[in-house]
Amino acid sequence: MSQASENSKRIAKNTLFLYFRTFIIMAVSIFTSRVILNVLGVEDYGIYNVVGGIVVMFSLLSGTLTAATQRFITFELGKEKPESNKVFSAALEIHVLLALVIFILLESVGCWFLNNKMNIDPIRLYAANWVFQCSTLTFCINLVSIPYNASIIAHEKMSAFAYISIFEAIVKLGFVYLLLVIIYDKLIVYALLMLVVSIMLRLIYGVYCKRNFVECQFHIVKNKILFKEMLSFSGWNFIGSTAGMLNTQGINILINLFFGVALNAARGVAEQLNAAVNSFVMNFMTAVNPQITKNFASGNYKYLNSLIVKGMKYSFFLFWLFCLPLFFETEFVLNLWLIKVPRESSVLLRYALIFSCCQLLSQTLYTAMLATGNIKKYQIVVGLLSIMAFPLAYLFFFCGLPVEFGYISSIIFSLLCLIARLYLLKDMIPKFSILSFCKDGLFKIILVILLSVMLLTFVKMCIQSLQNKMMSFFIILCFSIFITGVSTYIVGLTKSEKRIIKRIIESKIKK
Repeated sequence: MSQASENSKRIAKNTLFLYFRTFIIMAVSIFTSRVILNVLGVEDYGIYNVVGGIVVMFSLLSGTLTAATQRFITFELGKEKPESNKVFSAALEIHVLLALVIFILLESVGCWFLNNKMNIDPIRLYAANWVFQCSTLTFCINLVSIPYNASIIAHEKMSAFAYISIFEAIVKLGFVYLLLVIIYDKLIVYALLMLVVSIMLRLIYGVYCKRNFVECQFHIVKNKILFKEMLSFSGWNFIGSTAGMLNTQGINILINLFFGVALNAARGVAEQLNAAVNSFVMNFMTAVNPQITKNFASGNYKYLNSLIVKGMKYSFFLFWLFCLPLFFETEFVLNLWLIKVPRESSVLLRYALIFSCCQLLSQTLYTAMLATGNIKKYQIVVGLLSIMAFPLAYLFFFCGLPVEFGYISSIIFSLLCLIARLYLLKDMIPKFSILSFCKDGLFKIILVILLSVMLLTFVKMCIQSLQNKMMSFFIILCFSIFITGVSTYIVGLTKSEKRIIKRIIESKIKK
């Protein structure tokens, strides 16, 4: 069996494990979100969303090292004689130090911003501070655990995530029940319970890694060259992390300042449902990413470039399978899911889905860039370009435009960044072809979008007089899956990809 075939099977197997994990988490998340929004109310739910966002803003400091840790451990495992224990230990030392720095920043700058600048009812400020403290501790605990999770991904042991998620689902369901019966301030109780979940999960992941991976036995490392290389990589990646933070939590805070916590709740609902759909694709990408890094490390550029195009295209088609019916039936899904739907949620969800579509086009390009390790020029150009979405959103809100323009600004610069990435990666990755990426990837995706949207719009028009909303949704869902599948096969795949699918189907029929 060829190496490429083994890699493809490993990706498929790991994707199935991650899908199993996602189904569990998504099912629990959808149920618990409905209960939590109803129990907390729109205002408290919005407070939790925006206050937790302050802590997430500081994650840009950790996000840079997270990417560095995953890249260096995975890259090391791709070598013939890896020394991954040094990389793991160095990463853990850096993350512990960073956790202390961020804790001090959050307790000073973050706490001041919460109590003096946020648009929160003074009556609920006490509870908001509890949320802030719990979110801070949760964040620091997760930060120290990043090297352990990076080792799981680098070793492609995705089954660990699946099994631990069963435990996570059971615990969260139990905690939701506690939230219903406890009389004390429910916002504070919810924040405390989420902290407990985080502590339990971090301990489990840590024990698993120490027992299964040799490099996860910590030793003090004094390798200045390794530290310098990792910190230099993280320093340049800081620009991209800053852009990501401003485009998510930064805009979320702008919404709070211009529109209040009610629309923070609406954005929170939109992001949660969008994240649930997006998680199916991220599972596939989590399985693909280590292969991109390892093939670059081993110099297998032909398979690497094929993986970049196919990974981008297949991840988009997976997302589109869930995105299309949700986009057409947004209001029905939100009303079915939630007891009280925050205003503007449906509009924001649609824009969130469009933004995710744009971001997916660059996921494999981003991973390939990290694999090269040569990210200085890339981050200066793409990072600074991406950051411009934040001031544009501020300008939109300042001019009195509605809340959805926060997403519109992000969508504009996401597409501009895609163009910049293609031209930069041409010089960073041997044999990378922009023409092949566009011809076999982007062009196929555009054709699938146009064909499926037109056909489903026609179906929607034919059943618009149908009074039964559930029946209407079921028809749209069935036709959407069928149309997406057919469109993908007819215009989304190359001739060689169609031949592979035919062979798979024929072999299954014979069996």
